[in-house]
Amino acid sequence: MLRLTWVQPEDLIGHELRQAALDGREPSAIAARWRAAGGTEAPLHAGASTKPASRYLRLLAKDLLDELADLPSKLADAEPTDLAGIKSQCPDWPSSESLGSCGQSCRGGGSRPEESGTPPARASGTPPTAPPTQARLEAAWLGRAVGCLLGKPVEKLPLEAIRQLAQATGNWPLNTYFTARGVPEDLLSQHPWNRRSATTSLAENIDGMPEDDDLNYPLLNLLLLRRHGKHFTPTDVAELWLTELPAGRTFTAERIAYRNLLLGLEPPHTARHRNPFREWIGALIRADVHGWTNPGDPAAAAEQAHRDATLTHTANGVYAAMFTAATIAQAATAAHDVHACLRTGLTVIPPRSRLARAVRHAIQLAEKHDDFDTVVDELHATHADTHHWVHAVPNTALIAAALTHANGDFSGSICLAVSGGWDTDSNGATAGSIAALLTGNPLALPDRWTTPLKNRLATSVGDFNGIGFDALAHLTHREASRP
Repeated sequence: MLRLTWVQPEDLIGHELRQAALDGREPSAIAARWRAAGGTEAPLHAGASTKPASRYLRLLAKDLLDELADLPSKLADAEPTDLAGIKSQCPDWPSSESLGSCGQSCRGGGSRPEESGTPPARASGTPPTAPPTQARLEAAWLGRAVGCLLGKPVEKLPLEAIRQLAQATGNWPLNTYFTARGVPEDLLSQHPWNRRSATTSLAENIDGMPEDDDLNYPLLNLLLLRRHGKHFTPTDVAELWLTELPAGRTFTAERIAYRNLLLGLEPPHTARHRNPFREWIGALIRADVHGWTNPGDPAAAAEQAHRDATLTHTANGVYAAMFTAATIAQAATAAHDVHACLRTGLTVIPPRSRLARAVRHAIQLAEKHDDFDTVVDELHATHADTHHWVHAVPNTALIAAALTHANGDFSGSICLAVSGGWDTDSNGATAGSIAALLTGNPLALPDRWTTPLKNRLATSVGDFNGIGFDALAHLTHREASRP
């Protein structure tokens, strides 16, 4: 029997009960009704439980999902999703009017476009930051692919398993791609590699960059800008997905939003209707192109990411995308170190939000401890019991910690991000994108990382299958150069 992942109501309810508690709702009474009826917890790792629920439980799950959505949130004021509300919470929001070729921001909110409007224009006479060079963009694309590929075989594995598998081959601290060669059979049996990824992402199997959603979404956003420019709307994003993104290539919040579109809902309602994954990592992994194409203008990058993210996410799920886009926009100027870029990222998200607090805490840990394993252990002690391993809050915090501890070094950043567990391929991809962008040149990335990719990317998006990273850099440079 087909068990479609990430959409079955009986599987969504457990995730929604956890998410409701995280965003300040009180779900205990509804949780008790679900358990009393025989309902089960959400699957820990998979997107669907192994056995279908009864018709009664499925109908009950739908009703309870709607009841949970109606519960008032204690965090609503501190964690708005609309752009005007977010800006009102950010005293250091970077004003586009204050951004020149230096890429630095000053205090001030500037004009506030409508929810689906366009980014604010620069003040007349203020020179825009030059687009990143094609070499810098090629490095960023490569860095994203390398970091993703490094994390693919250990995605979904617990932290201790990642450490044991790497230690078994002398690859700890992590310094190169994972391999199955030399790993004891009993350890492989206890902690099998990600079954979907091992055949293309273990060192002995790599033959070009395999398809992954962490690369598919940047490709889609490149298509988005080519068709609609930087003034796209959330509806433009939705229409692009329906024409270019196979439904089977979506997961978690993206799959729910896709389903909601087919039900006739429009953004931003697509992000809210029976969507317990609305604060997970999906919008973050779509943010890179928004940063690459707005160098020195973190405000514009964040607003662009917001219009993309609100198709699928709310609150901290949106903030993660905005934080990432603004960080990358600052890194794209070649004028700042990674620490300044991360500080800029924090200016575009509400400082009282759970995401901002988690990122600040992670950066402080990374600055305090010389041993990154200690940083990771403290992050897991803080977040593992309360957040799913794909939630945006712990994963964004880990990315920030890895970049901080590695001081922006490329190999260090991707290895630390992946060695920290959780959503390993996504974290490696984002850390790799930022750190590689800061290097400025693909030749600055060690050959052991880039040579196996053979300048070839597999994808089901558009006509990009087999494209080279140099060609992607050329296309991205063109969009970064457009007003």
